[in-house]
Amino acid sequence: MLKKDLKKLFAISLVCTVSLNACVTAGKTLEKQAQPETELLFSFNNKAATTQVKSIQPPLAPKKPHQEVRHGEIIRDDYFWLRDKENPEVLKYLKAENAYTESLTANLKPLQTQLYQEMLGRVQENRTSVAVQLGSYLYYTRYEKGKNYPIHCRKKNANAKEEMLLDQNQLAAREKYLNVSIFNVSNDGNLLAYAIDTKGDIRYNLVVKDLRSGKILSDSIQNITSLTWASDNTLFYVTADQMTNRPNTLWRLKLGSTPLHVIEEKDVEFSSEVSRTKDKKYILYTVRSKDTSETHYLDAAKPKFNLQTISKRAKGYEYSVEHRNGLWYKITNEGVNNQKAINNRIVTLPVGNSKGAEQEFLPHNQSVLINGIDLYKDFAVVSEKKLGVNRFLVYSFKTKKWREVNFADSVYTAFLGVDQEFTSEIINQPFDSNSFRYTYTSLILPTTVYEQNLATGTQKIIKRKQVPKYDASLYTTERVWAPVRNGVKVPLSIVYRKGVERNGQAPLLMYGYGAYGLEQKAEFDSNLISLLDRGVIYVIAHTRGGDELGKQWYEDGKLMNKKNTFNDFIDSAEYLISNRWTSKDRLLISGASAGGLLIGTVVNMRPDLFKAAHLGVPFVDVMNTMWDESLPLTTEEYLEWGNPHSLAAYDYMRAYSPYDNLAAKAYPAILLTTSINDSQVGYWEPTKYAAKLRTLKTDNNPLLLKINLEAGHQGASGRYEVLKDIAFEYAWMLSQVGF
Repeated sequence: MLKKDLKKLFAISLVCTVSLNACVTAGKTLEKQAQPETELLFSFNNKAATTQVKSIQPPLAPKKPHQEVRHGEIIRDDYFWLRDKENPEVLKYLKAENAYTESLTANLKPLQTQLYQEMLGRVQENRTSVAVQLGSYLYYTRYEKGKNYPIHCRKKNANAKEEMLLDQNQLAAREKYLNVSIFNVSNDGNLLAYAIDTKGDIRYNLVVKDLRSGKILSDSIQNITSLTWASDNTLFYVTADQMTNRPNTLWRLKLGSTPLHVIEEKDVEFSSEVSRTKDKKYILYTVRSKDTSETHYLDAAKPKFNLQTISKRAKGYEYSVEHRNGLWYKITNEGVNNQKAINNRIVTLPVGNSKGAEQEFLPHNQSVLINGIDLYKDFAVVSEKKLGVNRFLVYSFKTKKWREVNFADSVYTAFLGVDQEFTSEIINQPFDSNSFRYTYTSLILPTTVYEQNLATGTQKIIKRKQVPKYDASLYTTERVWAPVRNGVKVPLSIVYRKGVERNGQAPLLMYGYGAYGLEQKAEFDSNLISLLDRGVIYVIAHTRGGDELGKQWYEDGKLMNKKNTFNDFIDSAEYLISNRWTSKDRLLISGASAGGLLIGTVVNMRPDLFKAAHLGVPFVDVMNTMWDESLPLTTEEYLEWGNPHSLAAYDYMRAYSPYDNLAAKAYPAILLTTSINDSQVGYWEPTKYAAKLRTLKTDNNPLLLKINLEAGHQGASGRYEVLKDIAFEYAWMLSQVGF
């Protein structure tokens, strides 16, 4: 399971040992002179892979009977024992799986090395992020060549002397893993609060640094999930339950004193977070489940006051708020007369007044999803999504008029603010600014930050990601609509190198996710160029379960509609095959986390349709995880997958759960990757899956498990280590289609 959208859920690319100029298209090369070498390489690699599979035996996990009774049915799980990572036998087995994977992929080392060098060659190793204004400083992040982690800095102005606030490389020097999730500077600019995770289990510890002296203060809080500063430097923060890791308790801390408990969210389906409005006037404490939310507030200048509720929670209704000039601007799915406005509308509500004072600011539109608002002194900017792509609406409070900001491309991603590497509460220009910023990218356009004048609409490029050795004119993108069962059409985002023929012979990588209402963004990934340069087509299947086509698209891919996600993916794959984008023996598929559930399910349903599958940190043991309320995220996600303690939900979920539906039949080649400290999807899920499938599958295709014994859900933390992991995955996928 995955609680939040990861910035990069998964990346797949391919690599071969021929020159970049010898790009493979439909089993041929784009450069004819490389053809003999490429054909020889195909034969060599296939022979080597076959020989290794026959000569090296996989580890077999002992079966240890375990059973439970659920709804009167005895459920047996011979691999339940693999959940205990403190058991030396478990660790021994995990190491055996790694050794087996290492042996079977040893012949891919040259490919991995070449791919790593290619990807690294497209990275601007010395680079600086877009600076954001926060108070009287410009804050930014920079990277230095050879260093894995970012360095956070600030300046009084663009020409002033740099002040280094935090060098994550220094923190990482003592750790095998490092992730900094929160980075928040106090209003007066004197204090920095940040949170670090050194295991990968998404359990963060608070650190407070005095930026004047450089000293670390004695205040240290464990298991922190969000925080913000009040005007007087009182710190408000949320901690998570020690067992389930559910963010549920708000605290108030005057530095140097004992934390004071403010409020605890008791409902196990809800999690909570604390933040601050853009104008810095109010502290917001929000609790939300997968379908309901409630926000409380207090004056940031009066942190000792009690919380007030903006709108009380009501089952099935969600909202979020921002503040401007004494009014809440509320994005809500509650329509007129208590009807649903499924794609949201925006209303205003005076601070301190009741619901009856609401006034409509932007009405509901059945075909357009409202997904954000950014408020300024004289303007408002709304982010909308229509037919899978975003646009902006700019409103002038002076003229009372709207204007649209549209984009000409058919496949792209655009969002308000900067895709920040520097984590702070500000995501755009200051409240009193006369301009706003937005980020624009596509599958072939590197991420670009624009600044647009709010009044005139004139704009300029602030920063475009530099990608060495990249020429966008060599590639093209398409948006096609795949007809699936029941008359539905699924959008597919496609990118490939110009010159690739649609003759059914091109290798194609199809990526899917389809959960949590998360959009799978058609954004630039320089690592994919290694795939595209070899004639591989890359496709994102925007299946139901995401929100690409609005909230109904999400509703139609969750709970008792979850099977639509799997059918959408299968039918989209068949569409690609029938329209000669690829063929069954050239079709690769991938997904991570909830996307791993998707891939695990479709290879059970249609193992004949795919050549190879990569499941990253995959949620494949659905029934055991969702039955166990002590595990992180389980109760919070009843409204996503279903509560198996209900018989109807139990039967429906069990019918697709990948682990429970493994059978004695032929499967495609499968690579599973995971990490031992993953608290979102337990390492044991893919481990049990591999152990069980080994005893059932009737084919000779490789089944590999690779486990990181130091990281968590997001894998390796250093940027160079991330590239090495991707290089391994790409090389393996490539080997399965004959390279």
